[in-house]
Amino acid sequence: MSDIQALFDSLLESTRDAVVFAGADGKVVRVSKAFEVLAGCAATGGAILAGERCMRAAMAPQAAGLWRGMVPGGDGRDRDLEVTVTPIDGGAGGLRLFLGMVRQADSDSPPVSDPAHFGYDALTGLPNRDLFVDRVHQAVLQANRVGGSVALMVMGLDRFTLVNDALGHAAGDRLLVEVARRLRICVRETDTAVRLDGDKFALVMAIASVDDSVIVAEKVLSVIKEPFTLDGEEVVVTFSIGISVLPLDAESDAQLTKHAEHALHYAKISGRNQYQFFSKDMNRRARSRLELENRIRRALVNEEFVVYYQPKVSADSAAIVGAEALVRWLDPERGLISPAEFIPVAEETGQIEPLGAWVLAKTCEQNKAWQAAGLSPIKISVNVSARQFRSRTLIDTVVGVLKSTGLDPQWLELEITESMLMNDVDTAVRKMKALRDLGIGLSIDDFGTGYSSLSYLGRFPITTLKIDRAFIADVDTNPKTAEIARAIIGLSRGLNLEVVAEGAEILAHIRFLRTHGCDTVQGFYYSRPVPADEFEKMIRKGVLEHG
Repeated sequence: MSDIQALFDSLLESTRDAVVFAGADGKVVRVSKAFEVLAGCAATGGAILAGERCMRAAMAPQAAGLWRGMVPGGDGRDRDLEVTVTPIDGGAGGLRLFLGMVRQADSDSPPVSDPAHFGYDALTGLPNRDLFVDRVHQAVLQANRVGGSVALMVMGLDRFTLVNDALGHAAGDRLLVEVARRLRICVRETDTAVRLDGDKFALVMAIASVDDSVIVAEKVLSVIKEPFTLDGEEVVVTFSIGISVLPLDAESDAQLTKHAEHALHYAKISGRNQYQFFSKDMNRRARSRLELENRIRRALVNEEFVVYYQPKVSADSAAIVGAEALVRWLDPERGLISPAEFIPVAEETGQIEPLGAWVLAKTCEQNKAWQAAGLSPIKISVNVSARQFRSRTLIDTVVGVLKSTGLDPQWLELEITESMLMNDVDTAVRKMKALRDLGIGLSIDDFGTGYSSLSYLGRFPITTLKIDRAFIADVDTNPKTAEIARAIIGLSRGLNLEVVAEGAEILAHIRFLRTHGCDTVQGFYYSRPVPADEFEKMIRKGVLEHG
């Protein structure tokens, strides 16, 4: 250590003045011992953060070098501090510093400004998006200067809206505060944790290798998924994390941010509760997804979607007793596009709501037309997505469609997957009862692949239980799967529910299901999903031979 450095350290230890030294970006270099005492941070190591709140606020153009405001102390009490900032010129090419002189503000002196407006989030106390932009920029400059690396993590809470919907926005805010507290635990003093907006956070960190970011990402996932207690309720949430690394993925701070956002999106659509790194392939997929999103929007306007129907067949008589309506996209350029390609995008972007309403209306209109043409009435089921089910307009939409088409409600059934019901059981039950009061049927789809909670099953006002194809595929060869299928059939009959088995593709499946009392089968053995005109021919025929 040089004599000058030793003298400087001794000065900061012995001076009675509360002083803070910061760089041009407001990032604190050193604070005096007196400032630590004044800010109540002497024993907590939080003096740097307190100093930055003061310096960034006072260095903002609105403050013009003078600022007063409340600063959280390490002892849990806020301090009303006043800071005056003076620039110190380092000479030709030298380091430019800013000196902040801090004192306890007079009680009758009006505040100059609010610290939340100067780089820090008012709710969580973390740096906000404005400060985030600066921190990323400074981290990139430093990395480029020394040949280092920077990892940027952009993190989003999974299904945060469910907390707001179930417990209210005040509870949601408390959750965000607690998430911010846990996030601080995961970072080093040299890292920057940020609340960008809403339920989105970020972490800026210098790294020696990509492994460093993996360690932190795994720590964040582990810490966040531990239960939170809100209003006496245990709430479990998870993070999806997108990671971009400079210089591997980006050459600038703007690229670094953009690529981390892309990686976050990929983490979300890949199942959530995970981290994903950015790659060029991911970038291409993001562009392709954006193009697909725009094309779905145009397809809705141009009515390029069509409804196909897959018959539901009596296991005993092979007579058509119903059908499932399935949407298909007949693109003018690419032809028939699989729902697996466009439904997830429509779900995520909210386009599933107008698309689902269109399918519902088209199906009811078609079913009513078949009845008017003299065909025997059959019940047709329509799938309801998770987003549609959560929508407050679902019941109004169903009522409106039944009224406009004139279809008797008994000939409509809605299929709902069991996993979407378990997020908020009480709300789900209320909504299902309202739908049942309309006179329509309700089916739990894909039963056995989600929660399969028997304690809740008795509460759901359903009419049909649908066995997932995973339990039908090998009932003829796998004794364990066969036993599960038998149990579900028995459970359904005990609850006086119709049981439908989907995925029946070979004669052995049909024989097994018929033998064990399954009411209805659906699958390629009899027919793939077909357009309306082909399905009409099937209805007129009445009984199907194996397809």
